[in-house]
Amino acid sequence: MSSALTGLTPYPIVQAPMAGGVSLPQLAGAVCEAGGLGFLAAGYKTADGMYQEIKQLRGLTGRPFGVNLFMPQPETADPAAVGVYADQLAGEAAWYETELGDPDNGRDDNYDAKLAVLLDDPVAVVSFHFGVPAPEVLDALRRAGTVTLVSATTADEARAVEEAGADAVIAQGAEAGGHQGTHRDNPETGGAGTGLLSLVAQVREAVALPVVAAGGLMRGAQIAAVLAAGASAAQLGTAFLATPESGAHPLHKAALTDPLYVRTELTRAFSGRPARGLVNRFVREHGPYAPAAYPEVHHLTAPLRKAAAKAGDAQGMALWSGQGHRMARDLPAGRLVEVLVEELASAQAELTEFVTGGSGR
Repeated sequence: MSSALTGLTPYPIVQAPMAGGVSLPQLAGAVCEAGGLGFLAAGYKTADGMYQEIKQLRGLTGRPFGVNLFMPQPETADPAAVGVYADQLAGEAAWYETELGDPDNGRDDNYDAKLAVLLDDPVAVVSFHFGVPAPEVLDALRRAGTVTLVSATTADEARAVEEAGADAVIAQGAEAGGHQGTHRDNPETGGAGTGLLSLVAQVREAVALPVVAAGGLMRGAQIAAVLAAGASAAQLGTAFLATPESGAHPLHKAALTDPLYVRTELTRAFSGRPARGLVNRFVREHGPYAPAAYPEVHHLTAPLRKAAAKAGDAQGMALWSGQGHRMARDLPAGRLVEVLVEELASAQAELTEFVTGGSGR
């Protein structure tokens, strides 16, 4: 791996930070112990909640690990549109016998408090989603000994990441599960983005930063492909979703390979920002009408998602998933890292054989 990531892990495999209770310390610890880079997701947590998970993870591994933060969002939502969507969701609230959440329940995700914790008690890596931190934030983290990564979904966003002074860029392709890490949500595009291999090539030409490739990666051969395309490492999320250490709901894990869920799509239905998930009833009925309003819609639907999970109704849950979900494997996280490394080595050997004469040249 490149200089920014050298020494962090034996293998170029990063476990994506999946917010909402999926990326538990047990998952990150198992990945780290197997030679990958495990990540905690601080999104939607309090600063103390994040700190408690960091302490727990340090008790599970002495290896480097990362923490992911959500950037505070600008006020761009139309309150009237949010109100109309709330009226549409009234039937869902009645069905699940709950109340809709308060859409004005905060925009900054406790960003400053979390930064203070990470500067006071540094971790090896911090990554950022939904925008670019101020240069002084990245500089402060670097002086604390922390490597910084920032998500980008276009070459222009990657340039902004480089200009701000981050150590590496996460190139997130459109295949990725969960929220697209666009720096500004554009309602006109609906979140439609660039495929990963094309994005990696564009980002490599646009910036000199090391690239971590993310989006739809489920097998070691795919990791080999993005490394061959110029990435320094690969970030996998959905691949780790089905592991026993993942905190995903059992219905969510089962849905990844359930023939009932044949496709994914980008939807604003649950959060107001484009996020890729399995298409279920909630997405079909509400996705076309959800406004571009994050985190307002996220707060609004939080009680609905919680009630659906409690009722065992996957049709009302946010089943975040990348396009490769049908290839999910129910393996312990550490074993999955081992299998991915074996597949990566095999793919690289085959490519080397082809280039050096196996093709008959």
